[in-house]
Amino acid sequence: MNEHDSERIAGLLEADGLVAAATAEEADVVVLNTCCIRENADNKLYGTLGHLKSAKEAKPGMQIVVAGCLAQKDKDHVRERAPYVDVVFGTHNVSRAAKLINLATEHGPVTEILDGSDEFPSALPAVRDVPYAAWVTIQVGCDNSCAFCIVPAVRGKEISRPIAAIVAEVSELAASGVTEVTLLGQNVNSYGRDLTRRGPLFAELLRAVGAVDGIRRVRFTSPHPKDLRPEVVTAMAETPEVCPHLHLPLQSGSDRILARMHRGYTVGRYMDRLAAARAAVPNLAVTTDIIVGFPGETEDDFAQTLAVAAEAAYDSVYPFIFSPREGTEAAGLTELFVPADVIKERFARLVVVVERSALARHEARIGELEEALIEGPSKRDPAMTSGRTAHNKLIHFATAVGGVAPAPGAYANVRVTGAARHHLIGDLVEVTARPRHRVRIPLAVG
Repeated sequence: MNEHDSERIAGLLEADGLVAAATAEEADVVVLNTCCIRENADNKLYGTLGHLKSAKEAKPGMQIVVAGCLAQKDKDHVRERAPYVDVVFGTHNVSRAAKLINLATEHGPVTEILDGSDEFPSALPAVRDVPYAAWVTIQVGCDNSCAFCIVPAVRGKEISRPIAAIVAEVSELAASGVTEVTLLGQNVNSYGRDLTRRGPLFAELLRAVGAVDGIRRVRFTSPHPKDLRPEVVTAMAETPEVCPHLHLPLQSGSDRILARMHRGYTVGRYMDRLAAARAAVPNLAVTTDIIVGFPGETEDDFAQTLAVAAEAAYDSVYPFIFSPREGTEAAGLTELFVPADVIKERFARLVVVVERSALARHEARIGELEEALIEGPSKRDPAMTSGRTAHNKLIHFATAVGGVAPAPGAYANVRVTGAARHHLIGDLVEVTARPRHRVRIPLAVG
């Protein structure tokens, strides 16, 4: 969600006449769009601001902007700690980014934090990292009350966009050459329950977006296990464009800890829904989030988490160390905090279990023919090309000797020949679709 907001801010600034700078030191305006899910985001922000203070002193006129969730949460605290910041704004007024910067130019430092907004920011211009894939916000805010999560406080209540508006945006993206869209929401499974008495509309939305001409892949994030309905799983199975990948956050394998987290499901209910999804969608890839060291987590609680993670056999796990966020219920449970050394040891044990499952899942795909969306040269080895499979797995492959690598945005069939914990290795078989966007070909120099 923050990445998409950053695209919008960049789009607004370009529309206002600015162009991207190569480095922060060269820029006239530096925007830090912040997250506040974990404490390390706070530390990174203020460390970066300290560095930018020196850059600003060396370049009079540079403007520093702090935006996003941390700004929304901390409000005036940002300016108190970094009085040289020119603009502070939060999550509800992204559309005013350029106006606030211009206001600061004319009148001095500006802080504008709104408690809410009826404006849906998806109509704003966006500068995307790639021309062939795009985020599409379907919903903002969250109505859940997870004990560890600050998101409802900084993003507000759930507000859903009408299906027609979403389909119209996806159609425009497809017309521009986008072939893969990722639907964004804090809890996509509850999408639309504020629009109709019929209940959540996410299954209908998946089918509607999948039917847009030119769209080959539809992804979504993030669903909540308690709201994963059978009709959504059916829509995934019956809509070819919806990728066979489900991110289903577990958070803990202990019913006692799940209850303390206010997650709204038990391990048994979670595993039943996971089994139903796998039964309906062949070769479904499943990823998850797990928090280590939630207040009061005992060794027995953690052992249950290890057992569930092993049984679920995830394709990938995003493990997080519990981070207390001021204003959440969990932050007040200080007497139950798990010692840092215990958390570190548990985290290491969890990584062993989940990486073992990930490697096994990847090895099971050796010999399979995967269609990959080409991303470009591998970051580690430019001689290799990287792509992303429908299961959201990174795959690296070499083109034939003397061959030309498929362009970013193309689709290619790749035969899997090897597996690692975090990626696949393969051989290019054939290009199945050329990029639909205009590919920039660098001019020869000489």
